[in-house]
This record gives sequence, C-alpha cells and structure tokens, in this order.
Amino acid sequence: MVAYLRYQLTLVTTLNAPCTWNHQRRRHSHCQQSPVPFLSQPPGTLKKLSSKWMFECSALSKQGERFFSSLANARATGDTSATNRLIKKFVAASPKSVALDALSHLLSPHSSYHHLSSLAFPLYLKITDTQWFDWNPKLVANLAALLDKQGQQKELATLISDSTSKLQLRERDLALFYCNLVESHSKQNSIGGFDDCLARLTELVHNSNSVYVKRQGYKSMISGLCEMGRPREAEELIDEMRGKGVKPSVFEFRCIVHAHGRLGLFEEMQRSLVQMESAGFEIDTICSNMILSSYGVHNALPEMVLFLKKMKDLAIPFSLRTFNSVLNSCPTFMSVIQNSNAYPISIQELIEILSGDEAMLVEALAGFSVLEETMKWNALEAKLDLHGMHLGSAYLIMLLWVEEMRKRLSSGNYVIPAEITVVCGSGKHSSIRGESPVKQMVKEMMVKLRSPMRIDRKNIGCFIAKGAVVKEWLC
Repeated sequence: MVAYLRYQLTLVTTLNAPCTWNHQRRRHSHCQQSPVPFLSQPPGTLKKLSSKWMFECSALSKQGERFFSSLANARATGDTSATNRLIKKFVAASPKSVALDALSHLLSPHSSYHHLSSLAFPLYLKITDTQWFDWNPKLVANLAALLDKQGQQKELATLISDSTSKLQLRERDLALFYCNLVESHSKQNSIGGFDDCLARLTELVHNSNSVYVKRQGYKSMISGLCEMGRPREAEELIDEMRGKGVKPSVFEFRCIVHAHGRLGLFEEMQRSLVQMESAGFEIDTICSNMILSSYGVHNALPEMVLFLKKMKDLAIPFSLRTFNSVLNSCPTFMSVIQNSNAYPISIQELIEILSGDEAMLVEALAGFSVLEETMKWNALEAKLDLHGMHLGSAYLIMLLWVEEMRKRLSSGNYVIPAEITVVCGSGKHSSIRGESPVKQMVKEMMVKLRSPMRIDRKNIGCFIAKGAVVKEWLC
C-alpha cells in the first residue's frame, strides 16, 4: 500500500506557560528547566507559518532515490563526513518539495527506508537552515516521536524545548503541538513518549478555559489511546468530556469502535456502536468500513457477510474502501488474482471457485457496484478510473465493467462513445515508482479477454480503443 503523510496547520492565537520535556519519563510531573536555544532561530521567536501546509508522501522522487542510495553506501563504509556532505549537498540542490519528501520518508513508520531513519534529525537540521523553511508542529512532532523511538533522548529534549519555547505564550498553539505529539507517538507505538505527552496534554486541557483547546485535546487523546490499543481508557475520556461540558463527536466514537474491532473485541465493538447511535450518530460508510476491516483482520468472514447484509438493509452506500477492506480479507480470492494464469474472466466463473463465505462476499459487492462513481460516459468518451483501488478491487471492478459495457453497448439506450478509456496509472504513486500492479493485472486481463484495448502512447497509464471497436468486441 501507498503510505501517506499529510501535514496541515491552521493558524491560531493565544498562549500558556512554558512547557519542558519530561526527560526522566515521569508521567505526571515535569522537570522545570530553562528552554534551550535550538537551530538558527532564537528562543521566543517564530517564523510566519503558512496558513495551510499540505504535503503528501507516496513514491520517493528519483532525486530522493539517488540521495538515499548514496547515503546507504556512505553508511556502509562508516564515513560520517561523507554522509554529512551528501545531506548538505542534497538540501542545497533540492527544491522544497523534494527535500521535504525525502524527510517524510525517513519519518514515516511505514517507510521502506527505515534503515536510514537515524539520519532524519541531521537532514531536518540542514533543512532548517534553508530560506524556505517554515516551522511546522506536525513535522516536528513526527520527528520527536522518531527520536524517542530511537532512544535519542538528548536530541529529543533539545527539539521539544526549542519548540515549546516558541509557543510558550500561545495556549492554542501549544495545545495543538502536544496534540500532534500524542498522535505521532501513538503512530510510532512509542509507549514512554506517548504517556509523557498524554500527561502534559491532559494538564493543558484541565487548566484551560478554552472550549477549543478542550475539544482538540480530548480528540487527540482519545485517538491516540485507541491507536495504542487502549480503548477502555478512551471510553473513560468520553465520560470525562461530558462532565466538562464538551460533547463528543462522531470521530471519537469511530475511534473507539475501530480500536475494539482491531483487538478482536467484537462484543465491545457492538456495545460502542450502540452508544454511538444513542448519542445521535448513525452508522455510515466510514464507520462500516472500519468494522469490515476489523472483521477482516481477524478472518471473521461470516460476521463480514452479516454486516454487508446489514449495510444493505440500512441502505448504507458502499465505497471503494468497502471493496478494498472486504476483498483484502478473502484468502482464496487474493490467491486467484496473484496467479495471472488462473484469472476467471467473469463474475460467475470467479464465484464458482470461491468458498461459501468468500462467494457470498463477492456476490454482495457485485450487487452494489461502485461503477457509477468510477465510470464516466458521454458521446466523446467512456472512462473507467481505477485510482484508489487495491489490486483485488480493481480486478472485480474490471469484471463488472466488462459486463456493464456489454449491456450498455448492446442495449441501444446509450450513445456509443468515440473512445473507451481505462485509467490504471503508471506506478507514479506506487510504493515502487514505475511499477503498477494494477496496470499489469489489467494488461493480462485484456490479453486473456482478447480485448482490442491497447496502452495509450500518449499516456502509458491508460488503455484505449475506439468505441465502435469495443462494441464489436463485446457484442
């Protein structure tokens, strides 16, 4: 799967007392020490922050790949000075997006470059010297969580001290920074760092008169506890929120439902669903996908079948994520699509080779096709877009698409498009740049179906053919 890191900062105002990092891991007390100057900015100053910073990390850029390859070679020889020179040269020669993209890969717990993650801090330091650098709490929180996980306590203490000194008079910003820290530590599964930040955020929330601070603080604490596999503590915070006059949102309930589900505590998950509905929130597609993925993690296919029927009864729409969650949990189905020689070329053929529960799941998904949101049809073009689909979902959608195309082209009720297009991507956003499993699967299906559709010369991530030619093929 593609790993995504999203950084978003919304400016806020107001402040609180200075905060320091609990270097000794005392959960409910904090050392009182003077903030330590850090980086090129003096304590107490803060560069103007952009009102919105969105950054995504998918496949590493080619420039980043070359950089990491050189770093790996330098690390292998133990040449520290060469490593530092490479970092300095890379940052100086790279635009902002490329440098931050490389840093995000080193910070991500899902990165394939974790063997180089110890270089994230030196890379960050060099980035802070650039003219385009803007201090960002989400970025710093991710770095702090990584340093804590790596046991780099000295660097961690300096980073936190510098960061909190910038925010010591801004209550909202300080609280949001600790919200980011709680979330980042939970994603890194750093127990000590998480508990320290949780204790500090709890203190900020309890001492604040701001409803905004309380709401955001509880949201992050509940989300973090659920991510750490502690949903019962999160439920206690729900009660605490109500006692403080802060109404829980659907987000908090979804986190608790999903946390129970991931742990296989299905009775508790159902109880949380009842509580969510009692609070006035309906079970929607997002919540349903969380439940389905939870069943899938524990191979609870019969429960998944029953829940899909419940979704049908409640008229809860299916989404691409619904397809992804269900099909990724079907072992026989997944083994079929991993063997290109065994591709069934129709829904009926596919169902015949699946077991009882898997067959029912595929039938349920086929009955609620998402083609309407993935396929466009007009006189100029009929286009199927497979972006966002995992391999299994793309395969099933392709089978459904062939049936739907045959039906429309032969009915006489639809205009024949001038061109037919299937968009599968070229691997730009795959975990390995340039390798698209979906494109390879579509290509093999086209060959097996003897389709006239061919790779577009102008866009290698698409298969195209004239509408009249496709009609002749299918009808």
